[in-house]
Amino acid sequence: MPLVEIESLSRRFGSLRALDDLSLDIAEGEWVAVTGPSGSGKTTLLNLLAGLDRPSAGRVRVGGLDLAGLGNRELARYRQRTVGLVFQQFHLIPYLNAFENVMLAQYLHSTTDRGEAEEALRQVGLGERLDHLPSQLSGGEQQRVCIARALINQPPLILADEPTGNLDAVNEAVVMTLLADLNRRGHTLVLVTHDPTIAGRAGREIRLEHGRLAQLEDPGSAELQAVLVELWRALEEDGRPVPVTGRGIADLLSQGLLAFAEGRIAFTDRGRAQAAAAVRRVRLAEALLAKTLAPGAVPGQCGRAAPVAAGIEDQVCAFLGHPALCPHGRPIAPAGEGCCPPSAGAVDGDLQAP
Repeated sequence: MPLVEIESLSRRFGSLRALDDLSLDIAEGEWVAVTGPSGSGKTTLLNLLAGLDRPSAGRVRVGGLDLAGLGNRELARYRQRTVGLVFQQFHLIPYLNAFENVMLAQYLHSTTDRGEAEEALRQVGLGERLDHLPSQLSGGEQQRVCIARALINQPPLILADEPTGNLDAVNEAVVMTLLADLNRRGHTLVLVTHDPTIAGRAGREIRLEHGRLAQLEDPGSAELQAVLVELWRALEEDGRPVPVTGRGIADLLSQGLLAFAEGRIAFTDRGRAQAAAAVRRVRLAEALLAKTLAPGAVPGQCGRAAPVAAGIEDQVCAFLGHPALCPHGRPIAPAGEGCCPPSAGAVDGDLQAP
């Protein structure tokens, strides 16, 4: 069962529909980035997941618990046990030091434990800053206190609303590393962001527009696969730079499949995985044409064949005897993307028609 289940969820403020009949599931341990223009419902969604607001219609279930049916006291208990909140605005008590801010959150969640509070701050690299007031900490350090505060009850669900929006590049990297590490340790992370680079680090992106799910471009579409294959050849195989104005670059940046860093376009982890899968499907199609028809049936330029359908590439690969190279001499399966190693009898490039 998914950790988060959202069914026909709507939230209205007068005539304004902040969320409009939204349905989606989030698996336990998943990292989901929520993107979209201002006013699209991103923060409203987080507030509903946190039990800070109530829906106008529909259901929100977290861990099987229907939040709509809970009273105020039960919602407070739900937040104490299940949710860790990290905001763009730090919301630290200004006259309490870092240690006391975490201890206060601990007191509200359960009972205080000095050792646990100190350990939470050490985990975020602030073991030497326990006695510092928020005004004595940098923005990045204050956000790390917030993460320690959110972690004090070891919540299964962490909700982060633009957690790096007020930070410089160095502190942004530190905070994102901490959040990524929490996700690796099993916490489910739902993160609202406007930054496509940050969204690209998530396992999945959910884009909202006017309170509804917007359709990101289908990774299986022929146009997108063609662009990804071209980019793979340029970036991963030939080492050629790609101009920002190139075909499809702006869309792929906005989807978090590409990033612009150090003056160069590069794949994000998610983009690299999608591109590698697209390369494999196209080159398997070329190999299949050469084996079943004739070498002349293969387009003259690598990557121009219509790809095999997603989901059957392993069967096609097995039928071909797991070749290593396409008819143009390029690897069919980028590292880690093949269904299994080439069979002992297979000969690289042996793709002539029978």
